Amino acid sequence: MDFNIIRAGRAVLHVTNLEKSRPFYEALGFVVTEADSENIFFRGLEEHNHHSLWLKQTTEPAVEAISYKVTCENDLEELEKLFHSQGRQVKWLPKGEQHAIGRALRVQDVTGIPLEFYAEMESVERLLQRYDLHKGAKVQRIDHFNCMVRDVESAYYYYVQKLGFACSEYTEGEQEKIWAAWLHRKPSVHDVAFMNGLGPRLHHIGFWLKDPMSLIDGCDVLAAAGYSANIERGPGRHGLSNAFFLYVRDPDGHRIELYNGDYLTSDPDFKPIKWDLDDPMRQTFWGHQAPDCWFDEASEVLDILTGQKLPLQEPKLKKSKPQFVM
Repeated sequence: MDFNIIRAGRAVLHVTNLEKSRPFYEALGFVVTEADSENIFFRGLEEHNHHSLWLKQTTEPAVEAISYKVTCENDLEELEKLFHSQGRQVKWLPKGEQHAIGRALRVQDVTGIPLEFYAEMESVERLLQRYDLHKGAKVQRIDHFNCMVRDVESAYYYYVQKLGFACSEYTEGEQEKIWAAWLHRKPSVHDVAFMNGLGPRLHHIGFWLKDPMSLIDGCDVLAAAGYSANIERGPGRHGLSNAFFLYVRDPDGHRIELYNGDYLTSDPDFKPIKWDLDDPMRQTFWGHQAPDCWFDEASEVLDILTGQKLPLQEPKLKKSKPQFVM
C-alpha cells in the first residue's frame, strides 16, 4: 500500500453543555489543552499532540469524526486516490480550518462511520512525569474506537484488504460469519473494533491507563465527585483482549472505556484468536453480566458532507439461538 496509517488519533464529539462535560472529563484525569465557550480540547498525560478528544458545543450529541494519524502528507493524497477509485466522496479540511491540526481528509467508510485522516498536529508538553498533575484515572493516551455496524464482515474485509489493518481477535457466529472483529495498525490488540448491531454508531472510545489500579482510582474519584451513576460497566477483565476495563458515560451519553493490559501483536506470524459467540468468557472473563444499555445504546454519527445524522440500519446478522450475556 502507498500509505501508512499509524494509529487511532483523535475523536470529535458534539456535546450539548460544555460546562457539564468539562468537570466529568477532568474527574477522569484528562488534561485540558485549550478551551473556550464552544470547544474543549483534551489530551492524556503522555500525549505530545495537542489533543486526542475534541468536544464541540452543539444542540444535540453526535460523532463528527473518528481520526487516524498517518505518516505524512503524501499518505493523504494516496488515501484520496483510493477512495476516489472506490467511488467514495471525500472532504478536504485545509490547514487552519480546524484548530491545532494540519490538513485533514474525511470520508464515510464502507459502514457509514465518518473517518478522518491527518498527518500534522501541534505539539504540546508531555505530562507523563508531572505527577503533581495526575488525578482521577490518570488517562494516558487514546487507544481505540469501537463501532457498532450492520455488517461486520464488510467492515473486516474493507479495513484488512483496503486500509492495511490486521486482525488480532474475532468472534465467529452461526454459519462461520464474523460477528465482531478487533483490528489494529499499532502493535496492540486494536485501533478499531466492529460489533454487530444497529448502526452506524460509535459504541465507545478507549483510552489507555498505566495500570489496573487507575481504574479503581477513577471509580473512587467519579463517585466522590457525584458521578457514580455515570459508571456503566466494570471494573472487570475482558476475555477478548485480556484487558482490564471500565465503561463510563459522559453527560451526553457518549461512552468512554478506560483500558489497560492487552498484549503485543507485532509479530508477522501472529495468528488471530477466534472466539465463539456463545462463549461466556468472551466479553467478561470473570463472568459478570453487562447491562442491556451496553448492548443497545451508542452515539449516532454524522454525514461528512451534510453534517446530518445518518439513518440507522438493522444488523445484517440476527441471532437465532440463545446468547450468553456478559
